[in-house]
Amino acid sequence: MPPKARGPLQLVHREVDNIRGQLQSLLKDVQNKVESKEESFRRCTELKISAEKTLKHLTKLTKADEIAPVGHYDQRKLEEVGRLRNILEQLNNLSDKLSPPGTSAEPDPGDSEKEDSEEETEESDEDDSDEAANDENQKNQSQAVNAPRESEPCIYTALSDFKGDQEGDLTIQLGETLKIIRKTSDGWWLAENTKGERGVVPRTYLKIGSNLNDGKDEDDEEEESDETEEEKEESDELSNNDDDKQSCAPKTNWSTFRKALTEIDATDVLSAMGAIPSGFRPSTLSKLLEEEGDKYKGSRYMQPELSQSQLSFSDLFLDPDTGKLIPPRLRSSSQVRSRQTRTCVCFTLWSCKKIPKPGVALQVLSRHIRLCAFDGIRVLSNIHTVRATYSSKKPRVWLFSPRTSGVTPSLLDGDCFLRCDTDNPGLGILFELGVTFIRNSTGERGDLSCGWAFFKLSDDAGNPVPNRTYEIPVCGGTPYETNVDVEGAPSPPSTAGKFYQMLKAQRQPKLIVKFKTPNSRLKTQLSLLPDTLVHCLNCIPLLAMYRQLLADALLVDRPTMQNADLIFNPVLAAFPALVDQPDMLDAVRTAWMDAHSTMKWSQKREEAQVKEKFTQTFLSSVSLLLYSSSMPPYRWADASSEERRSRLISSTLEALKKARGKTGSLEALTDPAATHVAFDISEMTFDLLREAR
Repeated sequence: MPPKARGPLQLVHREVDNIRGQLQSLLKDVQNKVESKEESFRRCTELKISAEKTLKHLTKLTKADEIAPVGHYDQRKLEEVGRLRNILEQLNNLSDKLSPPGTSAEPDPGDSEKEDSEEETEESDEDDSDEAANDENQKNQSQAVNAPRESEPCIYTALSDFKGDQEGDLTIQLGETLKIIRKTSDGWWLAENTKGERGVVPRTYLKIGSNLNDGKDEDDEEEESDETEEEKEESDELSNNDDDKQSCAPKTNWSTFRKALTEIDATDVLSAMGAIPSGFRPSTLSKLLEEEGDKYKGSRYMQPELSQSQLSFSDLFLDPDTGKLIPPRLRSSSQVRSRQTRTCVCFTLWSCKKIPKPGVALQVLSRHIRLCAFDGIRVLSNIHTVRATYSSKKPRVWLFSPRTSGVTPSLLDGDCFLRCDTDNPGLGILFELGVTFIRNSTGERGDLSCGWAFFKLSDDAGNPVPNRTYEIPVCGGTPYETNVDVEGAPSPPSTAGKFYQMLKAQRQPKLIVKFKTPNSRLKTQLSLLPDTLVHCLNCIPLLAMYRQLLADALLVDRPTMQNADLIFNPVLAAFPALVDQPDMLDAVRTAWMDAHSTMKWSQKREEAQVKEKFTQTFLSSVSLLLYSSSMPPYRWADASSEERRSRLISSTLEALKKARGKTGSLEALTDPAATHVAFDISEMTFDLLREAR
């Protein structure tokens, strides 16, 4: 049987593997000093010339050169370009070390004089971006990212109609030819049509090439490259104006994503270095948490929500007969009025499988999952984070809810719930797998998305999904990109058979989630929480208690419903801040569990006594910790800060536990060693006008 013919791209792949093998051998010989410097320099120069020739040959290849259809051709070609550039970068560094005094490490001009202006611009931009990353010079970095990649043409054709719904969007029609000014990893590209109008369009609506000018020569491409370089400043100004306009748009996340048009995308540099696998992107949900203030934090969703008239509350109601907080669907004790359908589900994060690892150039500080309610366009709830446990023996597996001797920390607890009051049929849960890292060479800190998964909570008929265990496939890119594979998942060929589907299912990264039905007690406590919230199940009793105290202060103790004076209540003033600090929330839970266990059964049946006991426990534990000058500020994925906070919390709770019930119980609060920050009235008062949503 004759051997199967190989396509040009596959042959280039083998050549790159061969060059990479020779490079590894050369590096090993240089390290072991097997040969002289002159001989090593000669081998390095020959290998560099071979790599440059292969790169030039690769950039001229097109999909039409293949003898058989190749799936994801452009993506595979870009991967080979990235590998070759990484090899050339290593060869340049090695050549600088080996070159004798007065000898240039650059290849002969004749070997590169055929490079077109677009390739030269890209190489210089990439070199500038690498040097800027090492020098932490953001200005040079932003200039390096602005130019489109040399291996991707600037001219694209619209695959479908797209109507711009917001300012800054570019409305396009099927078959329209567009020039791409700037490409970003979030999937929204800055484009210009034939009329000179500019705006952002989704990359999934575009295909490479032009229907009108498929046969244009290289000179035209060089002119377009020059025009693109001249128009950078103008497009930067346009992007900034678009961001200002977008910030006024209600209930949208596009303004945050479009800031990437004028910011350096760290993944470009890391991808060129081979430090991150394909499919990794800057974390979308982390960016929302950092740039949108408290808009997507749990503390904001715990605050009372005003009704449309701004004169009452839409999520706080008391039973006038019992004085207890009742579910929002009960308007009064004598009448039941149903509100719009709300979603309430409980689920457990079990594990993630086949998740690729970042490269050795990055030090991973945290592996975690961020989750929220999502309808395919907007984030509809707070963003909750669950940290994964990781073992070097199984580097591609993430686990959740580890077995501990005591209470499971809320940061590691994979038992979660989601409540959302939207009636959108496309509502689901967005899971973003992410890592927080430090770049070893520069000390740069950042967040990457290792992939994302979306689970729709209803079927096509609108019925809730059954409670069972699901294996949700993990996709690469961002939630606004489609058909992006994570490294390790095979790309689909043009004709995929059953065998390929089985192979892909086996290699596809997966998130395993189990949905379950809550018991009656848990359902009652969940009904007391805000209409929209995502959090862990073990904190529900604390959250429900806070909502009960909030209802008492706002609906019972206020002189009139129109009174908006400051309310003296340290619990209401301090508790929301703890929702965003998992270790402090665990401290409240531990202290309350100990105090509740000492209460008599008759006391537990009295709602007033339970509230009073909770208030006393809160003031004698968390208030001491929250306003202690020794307590370092909470910082995500900071090991030293987390360790110091943990030691201080543990020692303080242990001291309070020993002093409880004794005559010297106030010694821990009046200890001269326990210094406090300067007093502020906001520590003791609840401001309704400032905190209400």
